[in-house]
Amino acid sequence: MTLDIKICGLKTDAAMAAALAGGASHVGFIFFPKSPRYVEPAEAGRLREAARDKALAVAVTVDADDAFLDEIVARMQPDMLQLHGSETPERVAELKACYGLPVMKALSISEPADLQRIKPYIGVADHFLLDSKPPMGSQLPGGNGVAFDWRILAGLDDGVEYMLSGGLNAANIGDALRQANPPGIDVSSGVESAPGVKDPALIEQFFRAVGAARDDRAA
Repeated sequence: MTLDIKICGLKTDAAMAAALAGGASHVGFIFFPKSPRYVEPAEAGRLREAARDKALAVAVTVDADDAFLDEIVARMQPDMLQLHGSETPERVAELKACYGLPVMKALSISEPADLQRIKPYIGVADHFLLDSKPPMGSQLPGGNGVAFDWRILAGLDDGVEYMLSGGLNAANIGDALRQANPPGIDVSSGVESAPGVKDPALIEQFFRAVGAARDDRAA
């Protein structure tokens, strides 16, 4: 099975190069001003050029208004929108119709009952990103470096297209792949040397760990 791999929160040419060299299927840009990974739409548009015909460029927003979304889409020209706020199924459908882009809806998971939150979005969102709930006091909906119990995902309905996110890094990605067997993975803080600072060496290390885990499973 093909494993989608998204490196999220990219801000530099060096980090983009490392993500693409490792074989990322998706590259993500954060448009949430409170995040240390925030990037201006025009700069994201410049960076995403390196990914054309190599990886899908994802614009990550959090309850963004229409004017900001218009600017992001115009300046960055994303391949996909990721909605990481409290967007309703109706809002997801509205944005899909407006921009003609596939939408990935992020949802927070901490217990089996949280999987029920996916159902209203089935047939509306094209993909899901299943992330950990933010720790107490965090102002960030994602990128907190916190994992949830991946075994919960055994209760997920077959056919749900999703990426596993939350606290992934080179040290635990093997366990995550064994326990959840996700169709896709998303990493951000796990390849950083400091909040918002992507480390090309850690990105390379992450891809090596993914490769080793997949080789082990094949064997």
